[in-house]
Amino acid sequence: MTATVVRGACPHDCPDTCATLVTVEDGRATRIQGDKDHPFTQGFLCTKVNRYLERTYHADRVLTPLKRVGPKGPGATFVEASWDEALDAIAARLNAIRASADGPQSILPYSYAGTMGLLQGESIDRRFFHLMGASKLDRTICATAGMWGMRMTVGASIGADAELVPESDLVILWGTNTLTSNPHLWPKVLEARAKGTPVICIDPIRTRTAEQCDEWIGIRPGTDAALALGLMHVIFAEGLQDDDYLTQYTLGAEQLHERVKRYPPEKVAEITGVPAERIVTLAREYAKAKAAYVRINYGLQRHGGGAMAVRTIACLPAVVGHWRRPAGGVHLSSSANFAFNRAMLHREDLSPAGTRTINMSLLGDALTKPDAGVGGPPVKALVVYNSNPAAIAPDFLRVIEGFKREDLFVVVLEHFRTDTADYADWILPATTQLEHWDIHFSYGHLYASLNKPAIAPVGQALPNTEIFRRLAARMGLEHESLRDDDVTLVKQALDSQAEALKGLSFEELEKHGWLRLNLPKPYVPFARGGFRTPSGKCEFFSQRMADMGLDPLPDFTPPHEFPEQVPALAAKYPITLISSPAHQFLNSTFVNIGPLQRAAKEPEVSLHPRDAERRGIHDGQMVIVENDRGHFTARARLREGIREAVAWAPGIWWAKLSTDGRNVNAVTSQKLTDMGAGPTFYDCLVEIRAAD
Repeated sequence: MTATVVRGACPHDCPDTCATLVTVEDGRATRIQGDKDHPFTQGFLCTKVNRYLERTYHADRVLTPLKRVGPKGPGATFVEASWDEALDAIAARLNAIRASADGPQSILPYSYAGTMGLLQGESIDRRFFHLMGASKLDRTICATAGMWGMRMTVGASIGADAELVPESDLVILWGTNTLTSNPHLWPKVLEARAKGTPVICIDPIRTRTAEQCDEWIGIRPGTDAALALGLMHVIFAEGLQDDDYLTQYTLGAEQLHERVKRYPPEKVAEITGVPAERIVTLAREYAKAKAAYVRINYGLQRHGGGAMAVRTIACLPAVVGHWRRPAGGVHLSSSANFAFNRAMLHREDLSPAGTRTINMSLLGDALTKPDAGVGGPPVKALVVYNSNPAAIAPDFLRVIEGFKREDLFVVVLEHFRTDTADYADWILPATTQLEHWDIHFSYGHLYASLNKPAIAPVGQALPNTEIFRRLAARMGLEHESLRDDDVTLVKQALDSQAEALKGLSFEELEKHGWLRLNLPKPYVPFARGGFRTPSGKCEFFSQRMADMGLDPLPDFTPPHEFPEQVPALAAKYPITLISSPAHQFLNSTFVNIGPLQRAAKEPEVSLHPRDAERRGIHDGQMVIVENDRGHFTARARLREGIREAVAWAPGIWWAKLSTDGRNVNAVTSQKLTDMGAGPTFYDCLVEIRAAD
C-alpha cells in the first residue's frame, strides 16, 4: 500500500487558516493533521477539523444530484437524478426567469464563508451571476461592521501580527473566545504568559478562554466602546498618553481628548458594569505597558453600535504609542494584507450597470417583503452555495416563510441535506476541501496557502467552479472567463502588483504549500504611521464619517435593544441573549458530525443562577426563550460565569436537529449595524421561562 501526503489548507471561517497534511492510501484519505512546520498551525488542528475525514466520507453525504418530488421543508422527498437532467432543468428554469417581465435581477445568489477559498467561494460563481445580470449580494453576515470600524480608524483590516504575541507585555482578549474561535493563537499567548505577561479577558461570559486567563472582566454586552472611552479618559487625565506619537501620526487628538472627558470612570461603570476602580487600574496597566496586544473578534461588533465599538477600541494603541513595537496594537483581521486580484476573479465589470444589491442579512424581508427596503423585482430564484441560510440567517421565521413560497425556485450546492437543502428544488453535490483546488488568505496571520486536491471527488460531486461552468454552458452564457480552469484561476488570483505578493507564485506555493507574505520582519505596520486612511494617519477624527452624516469622533453607540434605550421592551424582555458558536461547531458546519454533535449534546441556554431563581428555573430544565419575533426551546444551564441579565445560547444548531424545529435565530432580528450594514445577532432582548 502506497501512502502519499498532500498539502492543503483548512477552508473554514476561522482566523487560523491552518496548513494541513492529508495522508492518502490507495486513493482514500486516511489521516488529516496540522503541518508542524507552519509557524501558526504548529502541527495541530482544532476539535472540528480533526473530524474532517468523517465529514468527507459521511454516510449522509450528498453524492448525486437530487430532485425534490414532494412538498418543501423538513422531511422533503428527493430522488436521484443525472447531472444532465439536473443541469437541463435548472438552466431552463433560470433562463425562463431571465426572460420574464421581472428579468434576471429576480435571481439571487446567496453564499458566504462555507469555504474561505477564493476559487470555490468567489470566482466562476461571481462571473456567472454577473454575466447573467442577476442581483448582487451584499455579503454582510459576519464582519462588515468591524471592517468599517477599522477602515475609518486605521484605514484597512490590518493589525498587530499575532505571530509576535510572545513579545507582548500585556495581552487583552477582548470579546473573543480564543480557545474556540482562534485556538492557534493560544500557544502564542502562553509563550507570553511564561515570560510574565498578564492575560486579561473582557467578555460578558466567562468562556473556556476566560477561565484560562489571569483575569476575567465581565462587561455588559454592547458596551465595549464605553469601556474604551473610559480607559482613554483616564489615560489623558493622568498624562499617560504618548504625545509624540499623537502629534506625528494621528489626526484629531485634541478632539478625542475633549470627547473622552464625557466618559469618567464612574459614568462608564454605570454603562458597562465594570467597577470604576478597575477601569482606572486597567487604563494605567495598559498605558504603562510598552507593547500591549489587544485581540478583538467579531462578536463585539454584532450589535447596533458594532462598527463604532471596533473603531473606538482601535484608537487605543495610537493614544499610548503601542503601534511602535512588535506585538503592540490591536488585531481584528489581517485580511487586507492579502492583495489578491479579486477584481480579476470576480469580473464585476460583466454585471450590467444599475444592477441592484440585496443585503444577505435582510434575506427574510427580501423573500417576503420585496418592497421593504429591497426594491426591484421579487426574488423568484435563489441559488445557495457555501451557506445554510435556513439556519444561519437572522429572523428565522421570516426566512422560512420565504423559503416556503411555492413560486420560489431554489438550487442548493451542498455536501449534506441541511435545513436549507430541505427547501430546494434541486440539490447539487459539491466537493469538500480534500477534492478540489483552492487558494486561501488568512485573517489571523500572514501566510497564504494553496490547497491541492488529495483525492478524486467522492461519488458524482463536483467543485463549485465546475458546477457553474457547466451550468453557464447549458444556459448559453458565452464568455471566455467562464471557461478558465482552476489552476488558471489560482494564477489569476496571484496576478497582483502588490508588494506583499511578490515572490508568491503558483509554482512556489505548489512546492511549499504555504508562504509568508512579502512583508517586513518583524511586521509592525504602523510603527511610523503609514496608516491606510486618506490622511495617512490614525484618524480619531474621520472626515469620511462626517461626510456620511455620522459622528466623526469615537463614541458609545448603544445597541438597538440596549435596556436603557428601550425601557418598555426591556421590561417585557429583560435578558440580553448572546449566541456565539458552540465549541464543537463552526456556525452551522459540523453540526451533523456524530462525535461533535454528541459532545455538544443539545441546544442549551446558560443563565445566571439568580436569573434562574427569579423564574423558577432549575439546572437541566427545558425552557423557552422568546420575544416578539419568535421562540425556541433549549436546556437550561445555570452558571456563575455569566453576567446577570445575560444569557448564552451557543449555536448554530440545524433547526431539524432540535426538539422544536427551531434554533436561536428564531429570536434574532434583521436590524443592521451603524456602519457596514451588518447583522445584529447579539443585540437581542428575550425572556426565558420554563417549558410546559
